[in-house]
Amino acid sequence: MILPATLFWIAIAIVFYSYFGYGIHLWIMRQLPGGKRHQAPPLHDDTDCPKVALLIAAWNEEDFIREKLADTGALNYPADRLEVYIITDGSTDSTTEIARAHEFTAGFQLNVEHRDGRSGKQAAIERVLPSVTAPIVVFTDANTYLNPMAIRNIVRHYKDPEVAAVAGEKRIMKKAADAAAGAGEGLYWRYESTLKRWDSEFNTVVGAAGELFSVRRKLIPDVPAGTLVEDFYTTMKLCERGYRVAYAPDAYATETSSANVAEEMKRKVRIAAGGLQAAAQLKNLLNPFIDWRLTFQYVGHRLLRWTLGPALLPVILVLNIILALNVGGIYSWILGLQAAFYIAALIGYLFERREVRLKLLFVPMYFVMMNLSVYKGLIRLLKSEQSVNWEKAQRAPVA
Repeated sequence: MILPATLFWIAIAIVFYSYFGYGIHLWIMRQLPGGKRHQAPPLHDDTDCPKVALLIAAWNEEDFIREKLADTGALNYPADRLEVYIITDGSTDSTTEIARAHEFTAGFQLNVEHRDGRSGKQAAIERVLPSVTAPIVVFTDANTYLNPMAIRNIVRHYKDPEVAAVAGEKRIMKKAADAAAGAGEGLYWRYESTLKRWDSEFNTVVGAAGELFSVRRKLIPDVPAGTLVEDFYTTMKLCERGYRVAYAPDAYATETSSANVAEEMKRKVRIAAGGLQAAAQLKNLLNPFIDWRLTFQYVGHRLLRWTLGPALLPVILVLNIILALNVGGIYSWILGLQAAFYIAALIGYLFERREVRLKLLFVPMYFVMMNLSVYKGLIRLLKSEQSVNWEKAQRAPVA
């Protein structure tokens, strides 16, 4: 049983590192001399605020577009320095008409761009980019709320010439009636936000979330056709070129959680498919001789979660059963803990489907769902079943 035991503990170590160990390792690295290399510069005065283009892709968002326009109007940024583009390509509802009705009354420079036919978010953005002259471009989703100081807190990071992009923070609107998936989603993003802050202080953020991020206009890379997670690819391509992606936790996009487990699973599967696709596109990030810090972050924070982490979970279970039957002792105890964890996840899922909330079961259910989504995402990617025209996941109502 020496070989199964050795493989078992190696697999345990890799899985632990994938989800928790990297955070501990990064925290330790930050405590070393020179570990915290980057801090946020001061805010701009109104007189020296750079010109910014805010791009909002809005596909069939008639239920939210008015709120998005009002939210945009509340941004604390000089109106003559902010150009807003609402891109409604492929929308078949009244999103375009509602946005156009605000073009002359919005209180800021508003451009509504529409083309019939849906070819994906990235294609819509690339169609509009040639007309954007602002040196800084901010991307955000149509169904999110930005805090009033979001733009100011993003653009101040561009005082550092090494910064090519800035990642905002994603926050989940917390409500007492949230489903278990929503509560798990919020917990996950709080953990992710902490890792991103540490990543940025140590070296660079490894991938921005599309809800809110920004790029220097002149550095926006060409994104290959068919790319599923263009936000991640764009920011990691800039890191590959030697630039930094800074993190602005005081610039945040808030949205409601997924409506239920099925909707959150839908979102996770497409992200997993996109992450695996990006891993094949960004092979240079695996070369530590180019930038060891970046390789350390990319592998520890991203790649392991999309590959070895999920792949080793069933291996650990099978090896644990073999060792428990033949050796017993600590392996029997670990098997019992594994069984309890997966049973808790199953019970949490069954209760969630009946709209019964059990906070104790949020973590195991969300963890299992997150890892199952990687398997489903891989299958979709191999079968070429994941389109760039993502099926929109339903979000929980605001109230």
